Amino acid sequence: MLPFLKYEFLQNAFLTGIMVGLLAPVLGVFIVVRRQALIADALSHITLAGIAANLLLGKWSSFFAAANPIYMGMAFSVGGAIFIEQLRKVYKHYEELAIPIIMSAGIGLSVIFISMADGFNTDLFNYLFGSIIAVKRSDVWTVFAILVVVLLFVFFMYKELFVLSFDEEQGKLSGIRSNWILVAFMAITALVIAASMKIVGILLVSALMTLPVAASIRIAKGFKQAIWLSVLFGEISVIAGMFLSYYLDLASGGTIVLCLVVILCLSIFYKKFTGSRKVGHL
Repeated sequence: MLPFLKYEFLQNAFLTGIMVGLLAPVLGVFIVVRRQALIADALSHITLAGIAANLLLGKWSSFFAAANPIYMGMAFSVGGAIFIEQLRKVYKHYEELAIPIIMSAGIGLSVIFISMADGFNTDLFNYLFGSIIAVKRSDVWTVFAILVVVLLFVFFMYKELFVLSFDEEQGKLSGIRSNWILVAFMAITALVIAASMKIVGILLVSALMTLPVAASIRIAKGFKQAIWLSVLFGEISVIAGMFLSYYLDLASGGTIVLCLVVILCLSIFYKKFTGSRKVGHL
């Protein structure tokens, strides 16, 4: 019997990984097109601050000790995503400053909370680097709920997201209500990043959003094909990474990312030897 059919913790990890392998690349395509690839790093660091805050409060309160730290991480992540959108309006001519500002704030808060909690513990290491044994059944249902919300949002807002991703100003001029759409997009991106922590890890979650897209745009002939290829590459890397993680006793995040790197290298070589289409043009 395959391991993930035998042990509950591997069932949880497999189901969560499949859903994350779908969610992250789908949103990643829009993020890469908007040239905000580093936003996942910023939100992952602010999510770490939320998780560290929950673990710190858990030392003083039984309520937080019993609570799943990922929920406070999600709250911090969504707050950081909304704050990034507000900062983009403040720095209209230097919008890229919003991302390092939030990233710096997240790192600073994380260091403070971790030091107040007397350093790292096993739970925090699981969030940093990913661990398939740390995924609980409640995490599966949480990610499933996020999956439903994200797919519905992308399905109904696809045209608007497409226009705003390629030309935000043109989208605004055409009458698209860009403010709430972009805020909502940032919020669900934050939720997906927070939900991916147990599988990939905080330090590596951005790779799951960007590397499948980087591989797909090498060979895709259009935007929709880039989305499908990104999801395919994401799922392959997640499944292969979890199997390698289990059999080789390695951190799941690292193995998944290395699988993504292999896929990216293969796509680069494939394009170099078979295609002449310009790279990165969807």
